[in-house]
Amino acid sequence: MTKVMKDSLGEVSLPDGALYGPQTQRAVNNFQLSGEPMPWRFLASLIEIKRAAAQTHLTLGLLDDTKAQAIIKAADQLLADKPLDAFPVEVFQTGSGTSSNMNVNEVIASLAGNGVQPNDDVNMGQSSNDTVPAALQLSVLKGLEKGLLPKLHHLAKTIEVKAQSLDTVVKTGRTHLMDAMPLTFGQELTTWQVQLEGVELELRHAIKRLAQLPLGGTAVGTGINADPRLADGVCVRLSERLHLSVEAHDWPFAHMAAVDAPLAASAALRQLAVVLMKVSNDLRWMNSGPLAGLGEISLPALQPGSSIMPGKVNPVIPEALAMVCAQIMGLDAANAVAAQSGNFQLNVMLPLLARNLNQMVDLLGNGCEHLADKAIAGFTVNQDRVNESLDKNPILVTALNSEIGYLKAAAIAKKAYAEGRPILEVAKEETDLGEAQLKTLLDPRKLCRPQDE
Repeated sequence: MTKVMKDSLGEVSLPDGALYGPQTQRAVNNFQLSGEPMPWRFLASLIEIKRAAAQTHLTLGLLDDTKAQAIIKAADQLLADKPLDAFPVEVFQTGSGTSSNMNVNEVIASLAGNGVQPNDDVNMGQSSNDTVPAALQLSVLKGLEKGLLPKLHHLAKTIEVKAQSLDTVVKTGRTHLMDAMPLTFGQELTTWQVQLEGVELELRHAIKRLAQLPLGGTAVGTGINADPRLADGVCVRLSERLHLSVEAHDWPFAHMAAVDAPLAASAALRQLAVVLMKVSNDLRWMNSGPLAGLGEISLPALQPGSSIMPGKVNPVIPEALAMVCAQIMGLDAANAVAAQSGNFQLNVMLPLLARNLNQMVDLLGNGCEHLADKAIAGFTVNQDRVNESLDKNPILVTALNSEIGYLKAAAIAKKAYAEGRPILEVAKEETDLGEAQLKTLLDPRKLCRPQDE
């Protein structure tokens, strides 16, 4: 069953019972590229903006009580029920996101009744050109504050606890994947923690920029048809309701013509992906083997690793996270292309940015949680294997440089490696240094913290 509705272009046939209107249906007819709808967090942010605008217009005496309360009630119903079938417009649509803005306007008006009009009432004082970038920024801001950052903190804390528990466990260091001077597992893991803390600083900086919304700019940034008090009123209400700190940008042109704040967030998310890729690969290398690899640690055995090789267990969590990180890097590249697609007063790839950034936030948040709980918290150190490698590490001879010189130390290292013997044993034969002195100079625990000596 269908129904016929009219818009400025004429009649349109819609499914009977659809909450949306003719402009939404035209978008559904026009855009059938992926079938992927806009992210719910983005749609919810648009709905929140409409709700706050109705409240503000009521206070300003620009919208009567009946219509304002109807809009607020409709918005609350949508936010509670999340009727995804009411928002069928896909990601690959008009670059301003006008179709999604009108989708939300039409659905709210349909639910509100009471003569509420989608353009004149729900969209009062707004344009797709300011509400869509504002909803984009608000959705990413919510995702970061409520989702990713708490999970990032959880990962960092899990690493910190693990590092503390392994602070005195010495292992062979590696540079160029080759044996190097020793360090402790605690030092190695704390490096990951420090990297993550650096990423958080970048994310916090991006959040400050995302919190400046271009509301009130309407069509091109000048604020045509918007009460000058609207933007501040909406931001105050959004801050109170969502427990976030947002404010109206003092030059909305900048966040409409360009998407510098979302791009900064994308760059910080890419940085997190780079760090997580390093952590994942370090874990995979340390876990490699168990016999023919490094075999330093054993990750939790979560599932059989092969359909043909019995007993094989793979590092599935670091592998899955590495794929997440690869996806993040690809999305960031797409975001860079999207960000340069601003012509004069409007960027025209806003829906793509909304989709990509929200996916990045969710993937990385879930990735942090998985890595913390299913890999780092539960791995164990294979102490015998670690000690065996450490004892035979020829690079320990570096500690003798100041006593016997680089060339003599190099000759000892080569002999120890060629004969598969501990460096202490060969150094005792090849130098005049006593065994007690050699044991002191070559003590791996002391070499991990030479500044303490």
